[in-house]
Amino acid sequence: MSNKKILWICLAILLGGIAITTLIFSTEPEAQTEGASIETAMLVDVIRVQSGTYKPIIVATGNVQPVEDVILSPLVSGQIIRRDPAFSPGGFVRKNQVLLQIDPSDYKNTLELRKSELLQSQTTLDTEMGRQQIAEQDLKLITNDSLFGSDPLSESERQLVLRQPQLNAVKATILGAKASMEQAQLNLERTTIRAPFDAHILSQNVTRGSQVGQGDNLGRLVGTDYYWVTATVPVSKLQWLRFPNNDTEKGAMVHITNSTDWPQGLYREGYLDKQIGALDGQTRLARILIKVADPLSKSTPLKEKPKLMIGTFVEVNIQANPIKNVVRLKRDYVRSNNTVWVMKDGKLEIRNVDIELTDNEYAYIQSGLNEGEQVVITDLSTVSNGIGLRTRSAGTENEMKE
Repeated sequence: MSNKKILWICLAILLGGIAITTLIFSTEPEAQTEGASIETAMLVDVIRVQSGTYKPIIVATGNVQPVEDVILSPLVSGQIIRRDPAFSPGGFVRKNQVLLQIDPSDYKNTLELRKSELLQSQTTLDTEMGRQQIAEQDLKLITNDSLFGSDPLSESERQLVLRQPQLNAVKATILGAKASMEQAQLNLERTTIRAPFDAHILSQNVTRGSQVGQGDNLGRLVGTDYYWVTATVPVSKLQWLRFPNNDTEKGAMVHITNSTDWPQGLYREGYLDKQIGALDGQTRLARILIKVADPLSKSTPLKEKPKLMIGTFVEVNIQANPIKNVVRLKRDYVRSNNTVWVMKDGKLEIRNVDIELTDNEYAYIQSGLNEGEQVVITDLSTVSNGIGLRTRSAGTENEMKE
């Protein structure tokens, strides 16, 4: 077949394809719009707010520490000849209970020496008083024999004749001997080491036979009547906390919990005691002291309560002063920049509110939100003033609950 004929065949096939394609596109049906889109309001959940008087709970963390904490040290040196079995780590002792006894032999001997010195001084005084009487008689003779009929001696000479300097010296000796005896008595008493208060023994560093000196560390004792919990709170919240005005009053009640170590539902009660007048160096928060009575649960009413351990981190829930005429709203429902979403007449209103105080759960709103208004609690991706809102019908809500 010639090339010319092949060219004509190819051209005919191309023209036929173009014609078929044109026919298909010219006869294709067109889609037509049959209805308009319906604009619907967003479905949200709302709550009605109420105004009233509320008691906020301020939550903070704290550290347990003793109120009374001493390192027991002797004031005299010697050998320990007796140790009370209660004076051991973990033991409990009562106030004035004997813990340790230092060998008192040397101190008893010293006391007897000081007593004898005092007795000698008092004997010397008696002798001197006898000499005083003789001197007074001599002075009368000198005065009576005077040719001029008057006292020929000056005041200083009279004192010498009456042996006043000797008498003063003896009295000074007696005072010194008495002070030495009292010091010896005191040192003897100090050989008996007693508990300064009802205490829990944390450490014991000596035992029978130990040689101790002044200032040695014998052990550590902490008082069992009270512990403190040192907590930190923002400075702005101090105005809502009630501290006692004197030692007989109690501050605001505090519930102390330890979710890590204590069973759920167990807590200890304490009271605000003092505010430390310096901010925490790292957090710049205010430091407060919470006083807890019988921290080791030794009394019968507290037998089932958990014990506080020194150094433990705990959570404190402080009852703040009541706030009047405010709306209480969960913190999750307060939006950015202290705003609240309010549904009014089926429309969204973004309200700026004045928050008096916030605790761990609630915000207490002073103004910007009125009692009975509906607050939107549903999270919306995009919001603007005036958008339409709708809530579920009662029937739909019941179906959802079921």
